[in-house]
Amino acid sequence: MPGSQDRTWVRLWRENAPELRERVVAWRRQPAICRIERPSRPQRARRLGYKAKQGITVVRMRVGTGGMRKKRPTGGRRPKHLGVVRIKADVGMKEVAERRVMERHPNMRLLGSYFVYKDGKHYWYEVILADPEHPRVSGDPEMRTRARAS
Repeated sequence: MPGSQDRTWVRLWRENAPELRERVVAWRRQPAICRIERPSRPQRARRLGYKAKQGITVVRMRVGTGGMRKKRPTGGRRPKHLGVVRIKADVGMKEVAERRVMERHPNMRLLGSYFVYKDGKHYWYEVILADPEHPRVSGDPEMRTRARAS
């Protein structure tokens, strides 16, 4: 059952609210992987294991949309059998975002990620990471098991 914050976020997204559009304009100028101070959807982040403490990091990841394209073969083929369009990736955008963030932060453990926004060119996800070696994380029994298990 989504909470009131989640329902509000979804409503703003569906209505394309001006306050959300202003935020996204700023997000477009930021780099693809951007560490942020606090999550945009705190209730969703808490469900995934976020706590406002040292050793826990939130990263906003921008992933480009669009299908995959294959190089067109030069040999003679029937157009239907060229196999150039309608090629889909095996993984979703969320998994791509998680993988790219983990490549950038190899010492961290993935706690979870969630959808934030999408427009015609990009998807934005926020990824929650934990540093298993940090004293605040390793000292908290719940966080220790979550960070080690990932």
